[in-house]
Amino acid sequence: MNFQKEGLYLINKPRGRSSFSIVAQVRRLSGIKKVGHAGTLDPEAEGLLVILLGKEFTKQAEKYSKLDKTYEFEIKLGEVSTTDDEEGGKTKVSDAKPTKTEIIKALSNYEGEIEQTPPVYSAIKIDGQRAYKRARNGEVVDMPTRKVNIKSIELLGYKYPFASIKADVSSGTYIRSLARSIGEDLKTGAYCTKIVRTRVGEFSLDDALAVD
Repeated sequence: MNFQKEGLYLINKPRGRSSFSIVAQVRRLSGIKKVGHAGTLDPEAEGLLVILLGKEFTKQAEKYSKLDKTYEFEIKLGEVSTTDDEEGGKTKVSDAKPTKTEIIKALSNYEGEIEQTPPVYSAIKIDGQRAYKRARNGEVVDMPTRKVNIKSIELLGYKYPFASIKADVSSGTYIRSLARSIGEDLKTGAYCTKIVRTRVGEFSLDDALAVD
């Protein structure tokens, strides 16, 4: 990839890499010190990462970070995870198999403005320290709730125990938290097995560059 010019770059972040590592790679390849992004992706999430290269663009990071986003994600029913994704410890909750209609009804509960509790294993700072660091140290972390807006949410496919979902959401929405809440509504438990960000504002994953 060629990062010789300051500007805005669309990157397809692979699963397993942190957003920080992508920023560091772009900084190294470009030789430009001022590099940022318009909203982080968890290491286990993949998809569109908007990279801001150069002073004129990094100073607009807040504007780009506030853009709405679209995610396609898969959840597994029947269990919960300490991290709300595949990385955490699992606990079985139920063998119940919700119908497609029941899942669609549960999803409809989340359209509009909702209160959401972010995952404990997240980069949110609690008293100056990242929540995930406190959790790894064995601390009980009380995560503050936040208001987010789910613009639309739909079921793309369902074959128990996996359900595929698409959601258009406001900035600051945690998809892992949404998965957890859906599982609570269905009384089955649920966690994310895959998260793909396909859109940030007007920017599409279809136009993104792959990274080595």
